[in-house]
Order: sequence, then structure tokens, then C-alpha cells
Amino acid sequence: MLTILFLLALPVEAATRVKDITAVQGVRDNQLVGYGLVIGLSATGDSLRNSPFTEQSARSMLEKMGVGVPQGAIRSKNMAAVIVTATLPPFIGQGARIDVTVSSLGDASSLAGGTLVLTPLVAADGKAYAVAQGPVAVGGFSAEGAAQTVTQGTPTNGRIANGATIERELTAEFNSAANLVLQVRNPDFTTAVAIADAINIYAVKAYGMMIATAEDFRSVTIRRPPKISASRLMAQLGQIKVEPDTPARIVIDEKTGTIVIGSQVQVSPVAVTHGNLTVRVTESPSVSQPAPLSDGVTKTVPSTSIDFKQEGGAFAVLSGPSLAQLVGGLNRIGLKPQGIIAILQSIKTAGALQADLVVQ
Repeated sequence: MLTILFLLALPVEAATRVKDITAVQGVRDNQLVGYGLVIGLSATGDSLRNSPFTEQSARSMLEKMGVGVPQGAIRSKNMAAVIVTATLPPFIGQGARIDVTVSSLGDASSLAGGTLVLTPLVAADGKAYAVAQGPVAVGGFSAEGAAQTVTQGTPTNGRIANGATIERELTAEFNSAANLVLQVRNPDFTTAVAIADAINIYAVKAYGMMIATAEDFRSVTIRRPPKISASRLMAQLGQIKVEPDTPARIVIDEKTGTIVIGSQVQVSPVAVTHGNLTVRVTESPSVSQPAPLSDGVTKTVPSTSIDFKQEGGAFAVLSGPSLAQLVGGLNRIGLKPQGIIAILQSIKTAGALQADLVVQ
């Protein structure tokens, strides 16, 4: 049964803080990745025949510790090769700790109970910025018997809370920057100009000068006033409230029957009808049996019944100077989600829908 979640962005005056609709250019996270070994597994690790890189890694690790192991001598299933990923936050200092995610690389069945061995985490520039180590916490489990296997969650993926220590800092002279750029999360010329105007109104009162310029629909440049740090400036400007503009857009998810209609959507006057015709053909053959001692032949006599049913077929005029009228018109027809999606697509094709139609 198809259900619909009809979400309406009603035209309500809602001011939003600048910090919630923009991001400071250059202030972003960085991705870290590393290759390591998880040891201490209870026979749920990699099978070394199918994952030869696990044995190679174990031999390399032991050789660094002064233990020589010949090739093929390791047969244990108590270790697994893993990929370790983490996010390096901006302005984080040396010695701080971050969470890491550990994911199995080979054919291990579970990482539960394992411990990650010291693993360097490198960024895109090839430099190591953190090292990770510690016990792996796994949310799922797996149980296997002779005839049945039960698995819940993903036992081959886990996390280590505060499992990585930052060893290298990303240097940035943020407070001394002369110009800062705010990037609008949902790019729009009206929103960018509104942000610049609101900041300038505040800046004239607070600093005695205009400091914001809308460069395009995505960027607003801020000139840092003298005798104030960039951190304090962003803290003050981030609390300014602006009413962002939203485009006229309808988003349709045909898989779930979800339809989201923006508050700016309008429909030119258009007449719409929608109906479903169902035709049912039923074959009920019968057997014709001749009378005894006759020369008749037994045969099958076809019997066909045809019936039809037409639902809907309501005819309505949609005129959408407001979102309420559009929704009301669709509800008067009494459509199911599939019918509403078909009508919206047809109205768009007819040129009467003054909005972008996004079908997912």
C-alpha cells in the first residue's frame, strides 16, 4: 500500500541566523584514512588464504618489533586487516582526540572484541596528522550454526571513541585575515543580497562602516574592521537574522510517495481531470457432456465475462495564486499519491506549473 507524506512549506515569516545559512570559506573538515590491523578476535578474523595482505601486514609488524616470522607460518584467524577513517576538525590542536571508524577489509566475520594496533592516519597530502589505537566497539553481532546464520547490524564495522590522537596541526592565520568570505548554503541572489544588507546595517551601527558585499549568488565578502579579531567578528555577525529566499520547487519521490511543495509554487489556471478505468476479463470454461448412447463428443465450451469499473474522473479547476488553493484543488479531486504525481507532471508539461519539478 502506497502512502504519502505531504509536506507543505507554508509562507511564514521565519528569520534565520546568518551562521545557520552560511559557512566561512576555508573553515572546513579534512578527511583522514589509514590501514591497520585489529587483533584479539575470537576466531572471527580474516582467513589468511583469502586475505594474503593480512599475513603480510602481521609479518611486517612483527619484524619491526624484532620478531622474524617466515612466510606461511601464521595460521591464526584472530586478526583482521581494516581501513581506519576519521574526520579532522578545523583549528584542532596537537594532542586533542577524535573518534575513528574501523571497517574490515578482508573476509572477517566480526570485529567484536578486537583491538586496533597503532595506525597512522594520513590526509590527501600524504602526511600523517593523527595516530589511532584502542578497543573496537561493534554495534552488531553474528551467530552461525550448522544450518542457520543470524546477523544483526554490521559486525564488520565499528568505532573507537576518542581513538585517535592529533600529532600534527593544520596551521591557519584566521584572526589576522583581512577579508572573510561567507558561502551561502542554498545559493540564491536574493538571499546573498539580504545577508549583505543585514550585515551592513549592523556594521554601520557597531563599527561605523559598511563591510559586506554580495559577490554573487553564493558568496558574500566581509572586510574585517580594524581592532577586532576575525573570531569575534564572525561570532557577532553570526547572530544577525535574515529571511532567506526559497525557490519555487516541487520535489517528488516516486518510491515512497513523498511530495514536498515549496511555499512559492504557483499554478496558472488549468482544468484537470483524472480517472482510473479498470477492465476485468474472466474466463470460466465449462464441459459439454453428450447424452448416453449418443454419437456426441465431449468438448469444452468457453465462457467469458467482462466487467469494468471506473474510479475518480472528477473534473476540477486548479488556480494557484496561493499554496493553499493548489493543495485544496488536489484534495477535492480525491487522488492517491500516484495520481497527484501524474497530475503535477502533466501540469508542468502543459506549462501551467510555475516551479521546478524534481523527480527522484
